[in-house]
Amino acid sequence: MKLIYFAFTLGVVFAIFSFIWGFIQIGYTLLRLGKTKFEGEDYLIKTIKYFFLVEVTFNFSEKTNEYESNLNQLIITALILLMYFIGKLQSQQKKKILFQMITNGMPQVESKFNLKAEIAVIIVSLLIFAGFIFFPEFSKNPLSNWFLVSIEKINETPIFGIIFQFIGFIFLSNMIVKMLNAFSLLISGKPFTQRMSPNAKHNAETKDDSKFDDFEELE
Repeated sequence: MKLIYFAFTLGVVFAIFSFIWGFIQIGYTLLRLGKTKFEGEDYLIKTIKYFFLVEVTFNFSEKTNEYESNLNQLIITALILLMYFIGKLQSQQKKKILFQMITNGMPQVESKFNLKAEIAVIIVSLLIFAGFIFFPEFSKNPLSNWFLVSIEKINETPIFGIIFQFIGFIFLSNMIVKMLNAFSLLISGKPFTQRMSPNAKHNAETKDDSKFDDFEELE
């Protein structure tokens, strides 16, 4: 029961953090309006975003301390954080596949999704979380404290609090469904991925050979 409630509260934290970050992203976009993006800028911003999310999640986990052992709570937090990152990665993969289907045959149209970069950002984020376990003092700074306090204040407001708690419930439901699906796949011995249809594969092969093959994650 504690695990379910903790996962629910983390879902609320993730949702409110994304809400706050959205305004930061809008401000950044307005400041650099008209300037050309340098290569890798999108993933640099995502790395910064995930860094602060990891900080907030780590500090929230330490503050909540629902379990007798703080280490157990941090391990559970890391697993939930990993599932959150994987969910984001799967979402980006599906968007890329949809983008390629819509723009098939159109010249000079390319998705910005990069699987290797996405995985690298996730690995770096998880390593930072692991580093905080051994050196928790590095997770404390004015900006991460501001994020955490802002999240708590928004969650306590009558209207926004209910909205984000509903989002947290959806997050919890999706996580449970994915865990059950993964367990079912392990029991059945079926592969975790499904290859593209022959037509889709033929279209992908006509593109640049440096791009990876598309596949769709089984829900």
